[in-house]
Amino acid sequence: MCGIIAILGKENAAPRLVEGLRRLEYRGYDSAGIACLVDGKIERRRAEGKLVNLDNKLKKEPLAGNIGIGHTRWATHGGPTENNAHPHATDKVAVVHNGIIENYRELKEELSAHQCRFVTDTDTEVIAHLVTHNLTQGMSAQDAADAAINRLEGAYAIAIMFAGNDDLIVGARQGTPLAVGYGQGEMYLGSDSYALASLTRKVTFLEDGDRVSVTKSGVRIYNKANDNVERPIRITAQSGATTGKGPYPHFMLKEIYEQPEVIGDTLNSFVNPATGQIMMPDDMMAALMAAPRITLIACGTASYACFVAKYWFEQVARVSCEVDIASEFRYREAPMVDDGVAIFVSQSGETLDTLEALRYCKRQNQKILSIVNTIESTIERESNFVLHTLAGPEIGVASTKAFTTQLTTLACLALALASQKGVMDNDKTVTYTDALRSLPKQAAAILNHDGAIKDIAKEVYQVRDMLYLGRGSLYPIALEGALKLKEISYIHAEGYAAGEMKHGPIALIDENVPVVVVAPGNDVLYEKTASNVQETVARGGKIILFSDAAGVQKMKAQSTWSVTLGEVHPFVAPILYSLPVQLLAYHIAVAKGTDVDQPRNLAKSVTVE
Repeated sequence: MCGIIAILGKENAAPRLVEGLRRLEYRGYDSAGIACLVDGKIERRRAEGKLVNLDNKLKKEPLAGNIGIGHTRWATHGGPTENNAHPHATDKVAVVHNGIIENYRELKEELSAHQCRFVTDTDTEVIAHLVTHNLTQGMSAQDAADAAINRLEGAYAIAIMFAGNDDLIVGARQGTPLAVGYGQGEMYLGSDSYALASLTRKVTFLEDGDRVSVTKSGVRIYNKANDNVERPIRITAQSGATTGKGPYPHFMLKEIYEQPEVIGDTLNSFVNPATGQIMMPDDMMAALMAAPRITLIACGTASYACFVAKYWFEQVARVSCEVDIASEFRYREAPMVDDGVAIFVSQSGETLDTLEALRYCKRQNQKILSIVNTIESTIERESNFVLHTLAGPEIGVASTKAFTTQLTTLACLALALASQKGVMDNDKTVTYTDALRSLPKQAAAILNHDGAIKDIAKEVYQVRDMLYLGRGSLYPIALEGALKLKEISYIHAEGYAAGEMKHGPIALIDENVPVVVVAPGNDVLYEKTASNVQETVARGGKIILFSDAAGVQKMKAQSTWSVTLGEVHPFVAPILYSLPVQLLAYHIAVAKGTDVDQPRNLAKSVTVE
């Protein structure tokens, strides 16, 4: 979702604003812009599309000034045009905003009656005009900003800059993240610590309802009642180094190839190398042991990780488990059992739907366990327990390594719970743990099939529709494979439980609809999957089979294309079979010529509902 950076400094702000925006590209965006004070006047440079377009504009029309604000926009109200790009400004005020102002129509009507002239299609523009109107009523800059923020309804992070005032930026947070950075005679605001990491390691994370007045000499954090609020200054663990693609043409491919390493890093954080035992925090395990039910909640790809984990928690740990999509969960007002544990999975730790579902569960007296990749996130700070996936920064919008490290973490958690509950004997525990520890090596072996998968992609990339089939814990991988293809290639794709094909989806099958099947030959449901595939082939479907040698041999007559993977333990098969469906989506997207790393209409961190 949109990204914010603000600098109140001693040096030229423009290049550092652009660098901050570059570090926010991973969130997804479709336009970008900056504004600086130049001789006391607000000057802006904005551009539709990628940040390179803003860069090129700044080369032709440089901006001076030591104070400025910047923004990467993911369009909500109004199309992704230069005119709708942030910052929005009047002659007195410039504003950047992440979120949605729910009452902007009422505010716009009110301001229009005061002869305010609106020139964009966005909700954000009302903030600039509202602050400006307050200034014309004789309010100070600080009071004008506060009075305007008091009128806003919705979720937002805001930074406001004032013409003629090079020593003030006002910010506010409500539902959408905002952080304060501390420099030497300089101050900063940013959407996250990663955006600020090249400027400072001293960061304060604002909480909902916080406002902030930033000057060169320091910062004042306060609330709506104008009372000072204390928030800790943290030394962020984020690196100031930028992340490059290295020899890879896209971040997504680089991140797919990083999976053996990051899965290994994640495993090493949980598995004792000497004993092979999985180590988890005692207080967290005590809460899980006491829980009559576990609720798993997430959005998008992370929700499919939860879906896989449901199989593990129920089959391996023998714990009742529910999975919910965060955007629906809190609105159905689900009753929560006493002493339950709610597990929230999020790459960014800032997804608003997930965060609001978390807060609902807290009100229902659930213990909160978060599994996040981005350190120091809002979800982490509001949880009782946290487990970090060690995927490192994931720049590609379509999640790959974050997904498999989420799965790895959940697998470790399920196995640790099974061991502690005593529902699995020692020999079986050792077998399952060994399967986990073999993941990095087996993941690397799967990547050796990249060329074969690329060849298949060249033959199918022009299709309009694809289906993905799986059974048991591989069913969510079929869902995830279809999502990956949709996200980056824009081909319509659906994932189904293979046994459900005959209950409706088989009507979609013809010779123009390839069907991807993920089915390890040693899976207990393999023969049933093979029967479902036979039904599909009888209707003219062309099969792309991912299986091991035994599975490929058994289904050889039914498969148009097949990739023979190594034999894997069924417990870890969902993790490993994620890699070939990622590679297939990637190579199809490359063949189609789409923007793999920043696909249209998508955002990495979705901070609006």
